[in-house]
Amino acid sequence: MSSDNERSDEPDAGAPEQLALIRETVRRAKVPRAKPRTWRGATLAGELPVARVLVNKGALHLDQYFDYAVPEELDADAQPGVRVRVRFGAGGRQVRGGRREGGGLIDGFLIERRAESDYQGALAALAYVVSPEPVLGPELLALSRAVADRYAGSLADVLQLAVPPRNGRAESKPSPAPLPPPSAPSPGTWERYTQGRGFLRALAEGGAPRAVWTALPGPHWPEEIARAVAATLASGRGALVVVPDGRTAGRVDAALTEVMGKGHHALLTADSGPEKRYREWLAVRRGSVRAVVGTRAAMFAPVADLGLVAVWDDGDSSHSDDNAPFPHVREVLELRATHGRCAFLLGGTNCTVEAAQLVESGWALPLRADREQLRIAAPLVRTVGDGELARDGAARSARLPSLAWQTVRDGLRSGPVLVQVPRRGYAPRLACERCREPARCRHCLGPLQAPDQQDLNCTWCGRAETAWTCTSCGGRRLRAQIVGARRTAEELGRAFPAVPVRTSGRDHILDSVPDQPALVVSTPGAEPVAEGGYAAALLLDGWAMVGRPDLRAGEEALRRWTAAAALVRGQPEGGTVVIVAEPTLRPVQALVRWDPVGHARRELAERAEFGFPPVSRMASVTGPPEAIAAYLAATELPPEAEVLGPVPLPGAAPGRPRRQGDAPPGATWERALVRVPPGRGAALAAALKAAQAARTARGSGDPVRIRIDPPDIG
Repeated sequence: MSSDNERSDEPDAGAPEQLALIRETVRRAKVPRAKPRTWRGATLAGELPVARVLVNKGALHLDQYFDYAVPEELDADAQPGVRVRVRFGAGGRQVRGGRREGGGLIDGFLIERRAESDYQGALAALAYVVSPEPVLGPELLALSRAVADRYAGSLADVLQLAVPPRNGRAESKPSPAPLPPPSAPSPGTWERYTQGRGFLRALAEGGAPRAVWTALPGPHWPEEIARAVAATLASGRGALVVVPDGRTAGRVDAALTEVMGKGHHALLTADSGPEKRYREWLAVRRGSVRAVVGTRAAMFAPVADLGLVAVWDDGDSSHSDDNAPFPHVREVLELRATHGRCAFLLGGTNCTVEAAQLVESGWALPLRADREQLRIAAPLVRTVGDGELARDGAARSARLPSLAWQTVRDGLRSGPVLVQVPRRGYAPRLACERCREPARCRHCLGPLQAPDQQDLNCTWCGRAETAWTCTSCGGRRLRAQIVGARRTAEELGRAFPAVPVRTSGRDHILDSVPDQPALVVSTPGAEPVAEGGYAAALLLDGWAMVGRPDLRAGEEALRRWTAAAALVRGQPEGGTVVIVAEPTLRPVQALVRWDPVGHARRELAERAEFGFPPVSRMASVTGPPEAIAAYLAATELPPEAEVLGPVPLPGAAPGRPRRQGDAPPGATWERALVRVPPGRGAALAAALKAAQAARTARGSGDPVRIRIDPPDIG
């Protein structure tokens, strides 16, 4: 017997110890280990082990909350309002270890924690908490739900607009400590308005006035908005201001800094970049900042203890979101004012029909200046109609009437002159010089244009045209139907060779110009601000704006004209505006009298007579003809609903980018309008949403696009 055998027989020999270790390893291996994203076998949270989650799925039939189990490891971070990741779409058959498994990972928001679930089957577990930062508060959630219901959309789609994307670097930095409220400001230029002083006093005392403000022309309106915000902050509440674009936001931002100092407000615009914008948004969400000025997405800014919501120039198309469910800033801020019982201010140099309806219904009160103050602030407006153009030799040869040339010459003696042209480019639309037949492409019959002085191409297919011949008379010479901004700048430069000419348009927009003699040629909406105001302004081709086949053509033309004319000095300082349009047109008369409120009231009365929005509530249903017919047949519309159409929609022009909502290339889509009387808008939205949810649940392939209160109905 060897010594090795003798040692192996001892009780504490090595072999039994090795067997024991093996048995222990096998025993531990049989215990299920909790894995992240499935958490199979993991212990659940001791209190409130169920999380109610809104998954980031915009389909209407999934517009509901889903319950998930909360593992103990995620208990501390899984709080209401945080971003989470969950498994979705596994079905009820993949259950292991008491947990539902499978499905794809998807983002979501944790809405609440619960002790029990209404679902009787096994729950999937939260995969993980993206960030412990709560970004979805109860007020923002309630607002988003109200917006989704009003526009027949899903809550997930609204939250995509309301909560900006996460930026980890911005989230890791603390927000500054909040500053004490500023003191109540003096009325300043609010004294020019009949109820201006009382409006500011009501804000400073914690009141909630609602006003439709027709601002006087001139440079003072940003400061007046800033004083309203400062008065609201002085009462210990927050304020929110939404403007149409970044240039306007910059003006209000500078005025707020001048009135209150730095650190009291945040600027939320897309120009800031994702990190800075999210950092500013977090400062608002954390309560470090109580005032916000921003563009469209800022309408959802989570301002604490909101006391004032304000929107400037609500007729601008930028206030209507192009993403589902297509909310409008004005309507969202109306919801915030109603639910939050805060003040509401709708301002602009113009007055929309919707604003006139708010006053007509008594929901808001008018805030205007008297005629004496208006005569001091507004410029002199003169018109040039078709009769004057026919008798004016200068207008026939150079397109600009003698009155316009004289106004430019007089204005350049004291400052810059603004020239508004409805089209950009050199000669956007061309016609035969002999017979006036529009020039069209030989390949696709699209209209020809000359974006540069020597280039001629098709606006549909983009092909160059080098040997054009008129198909009607055989002519080879072209003339401009609508002269663009570049051609106008060239003509003015030749007429005034010693004066600099600046252009501002879509490709290059100027923010401001100095108070020196210059010609500033701009397209509508791109007019730069002149230091000290423009000495004069020319509004050319007014017929091109009024003659559009749209219900809002007159209202939109007046809004564009007043926005440009408001940049001109007042009549006592010699400010003059010349508009080339027929003087008998209603928008032209409203501009001459500077009476946008009267124009809006007349438009509202006519729409009420014919049942057009905003007196009625309307929805558009767009899609293939068969899908439209099936959808309308399956929808349980309110008894008062009236279906108009459907009618064919014009397809997208060949060679142009397809816009959201356009039919695919080669497809024919139709549009039906559904109209209901006042007070039945909620029932219409609910019916359309229910029908769309049932349709998406069945997996119908043909798309049907729903839009409540479409801005353009033709």
